[in-house]
Amino acid sequence: MQSIDLNLFVVFHAIYQEAHITRAAQFLGLSQPAVSHSLSRLREIYQDPLFVRRGPRMEPTPVARSLWPQIQSALEQLHRGLPAAAAEFNPKETQRNFVLATRDPLEAFFLPQLMQVFMKEAPLAHVSSIRIKRQDLEKELAAGQLDLAFDVRLPVSSQLRSQKLMEDEWVVVGRRDHPRLQAPLGLEDYLSARHIVVSSRRAGLSMEDFELQRRGCPRTIAMRCQHLWAAARTAASTDLLLTVPGRFVQQSGLIEDLACVPLPLDCSMPAIHMYWHERQDQDKASLWLRNICQNLIVT
Repeated sequence: MQSIDLNLFVVFHAIYQEAHITRAAQFLGLSQPAVSHSLSRLREIYQDPLFVRRGPRMEPTPVARSLWPQIQSALEQLHRGLPAAAAEFNPKETQRNFVLATRDPLEAFFLPQLMQVFMKEAPLAHVSSIRIKRQDLEKELAAGQLDLAFDVRLPVSSQLRSQKLMEDEWVVVGRRDHPRLQAPLGLEDYLSARHIVVSSRRAGLSMEDFELQRRGCPRTIAMRCQHLWAAARTAASTDLLLTVPGRFVQQSGLIEDLACVPLPLDCSMPAIHMYWHERQDQDKASLWLRNICQNLIVT
């Protein structure tokens, strides 16, 4: 390795991508003879032509094709080890699409506040709130397909960073004149009522039902739906009860339509954490976005 110039692999990468000596030289800011000389040295090292001319293109040989994944991966790792470029980030001018992985109920009260900030500070930017499978969270952050993810505490590798943002308490809501909610709600009355559960899954226990059943307190589910807003509107117009985070009720705009009482059971909600990839630690756009999210959710 001491006798090999690592810049040769940068030349290999450029030729493979451009399929042309002249275009590779232009991409690298080198002369064509310099790139041809580097290719000759690579051919000596591997005892293979590596690239052969077919018409106007330089086609990789089977040996070059087998080398490509390792060389590409090695150069990417070296690039990640270099100091991050101090690129300026101007929220007023950016047209970037920020992609967030969120879930109900966080999306329901967080996105309206977030967009109010974006309209003032980053009026040309875009926000996409999507739902992903938990097992894909780390892969999508590592691939740069997500800027941030918000979820409960998850087992993740050391390549992901996380910050606890929010803790909340469960409350029970129903229509404003619901007879069970006119006085302190007892556990027996709560369990004998019929309930709405919000879940994106077709079947299985929700977080609150998992805790209830673990304590030997199963309840009757009359309706299962995907979105908290639909569940709250249904609770406001029927005799069904809905168990939700307290902050959702405060910021949903439905406080006039709903009666709200504490859950008659000591059952805390899992804390919400914000996740990002280590490569984004010092990225100015990511720092700006994380700071906004922290201020909106923590306060």
